[in-house]
Amino acid sequence: MGKTQKKKPENSITENRKARFNYEIVDTYEAGIMLVGSEVKALREGKGNLDDCYGVFTNSELFLVNSYIGEYSHASILPHESRRPRKLLLRKRELAELKMAREREGMTLIPLRLYWKTGKVKVALGVCKGKKKHDKRETEKDRDWQRSRHRLLKKGV
Repeated sequence: MGKTQKKKPENSITENRKARFNYEIVDTYEAGIMLVGSEVKALREGKGNLDDCYGVFTNSELFLVNSYIGEYSHASILPHESRRPRKLLLRKRELAELKMAREREGMTLIPLRLYWKTGKVKVALGVCKGKKKHDKRETEKDRDWQRSRHRLLKKGV
């Protein structure tokens, strides 16, 4: 018997599954992302990855650092840089809220999901607080209990 994988939603490109385990997500924002043409086409081929990336403020602008978008198979001689910083597009008020949470409360900005919305690529950006080791163990324990509870209910015991 093989492992069953969760089916991702139709509009989803990629998801950062480690984020929900390593961080406690306090709030989420939807942001646009500035991409070049070959990056959009590479994402249509499914060549995106959000592992180990985070949001950073530079001169009151928010950038997504260390996100990976692979090369497009039919790109010209000058393909895009796969791990370049990409600017996130938010309203001024939202940027101010995120900057305040980042500086005052020590939160981390982690992208949770990359998806399509009306033909444009969007990022679900989480305002997160890092979990300690014991919190991670607690999360794992709860997940195991839910799984075994579901199994018992399914059997009818």
